[in-house]
Amino acid sequence: MIIVTGAAGFIGSNLISRLNAEGVVDILAVDDFSNIEKNKNLANKIIGERLHRDSFSEWMTVNHQKAGFVFHIGARTDTAEFNKEVFDKLNLSYSKMVWEQCCRYRIPLIYASSAATYGLGELGYTDAHEIIPELKPLNPYGESKNEFDKWVLNQEKTPPYWYGFKFFNVYGPNEYHKGRMASVIFHAFNQVQATGKMKLFKSHNPGFKDGEQKRDFVYVKDVTDVLLHFMRNKIEPGIFNLGTGKARTFLDLVLAVFRAMKKADRIEFIDIPEDIREKYQYFTCAEMGKLRDTGYQKKFFELEDGIEDYVMNYLMSGSYN
Repeated sequence: MIIVTGAAGFIGSNLISRLNAEGVVDILAVDDFSNIEKNKNLANKIIGERLHRDSFSEWMTVNHQKAGFVFHIGARTDTAEFNKEVFDKLNLSYSKMVWEQCCRYRIPLIYASSAATYGLGELGYTDAHEIIPELKPLNPYGESKNEFDKWVLNQEKTPPYWYGFKFFNVYGPNEYHKGRMASVIFHAFNQVQATGKMKLFKSHNPGFKDGEQKRDFVYVKDVTDVLLHFMRNKIEPGIFNLGTGKARTFLDLVLAVFRAMKKADRIEFIDIPEDIREKYQYFTCAEMGKLRDTGYQKKFFELEDGIEDYVMNYLMSGSYN
């Protein structure tokens, strides 16, 4: 049985869709299942069993012999949430429990870290383990992810195989429920549909023109391909970046959305709110050599191609993956 935590969420549900496409249906879906909108992500998936996240530890104690692999994708991901206790419980303590159960019963584990651990990128975007203790995330979410990464690297007991992934800016179907935490592509599509234009932040950094702030945007279909590559191959354990290795501007992104929607581009620039201006990231880009060295050679979606697939095949129709 394959176990997926955060199963009803954005990446978790796309992973289940990918597993189903590979013929994998013996899946334990772990989540809290209280969000009706989020549960639509699982409507057409084939799942063996659903389990509330609070029952996972007990389930593992009783049923661990059924478990073949754990994808721990579930987390609180709101970067605007500043209640540290929420992250200590859901991201740090819960992840430690999952790790310890996988150690105890010798079950391979993949878990979700985040590029939010890099903060302003003062130390670059290398996934070398040596820099992890020195990183300075900008918010409690990023801190919780980095604290778990640091804790993992200090453990003597580990699962037989384990991998952490620092997800960069992931976009794609099944993020309808995420509200303000959904991707810029999702928000751009909805703004253009409603108003015919898109608002982007001005640059308050003289090194960047308006709209030329850059991010590493990665399509969720590439993310799930990488996760299955690591599940299938006994790769040296560690923490890896998962982006594309290319930084693209927000202008590139928005123009691609207009093109996919077959609409003329209209862009308005607005000030970055003062409360986040000092912590605004102007550049992120994953160093991908470590992941490529594992033998994963598939080409990642170009931003324009990923946006076209997302807009044309999902957002336009309200479809789920």
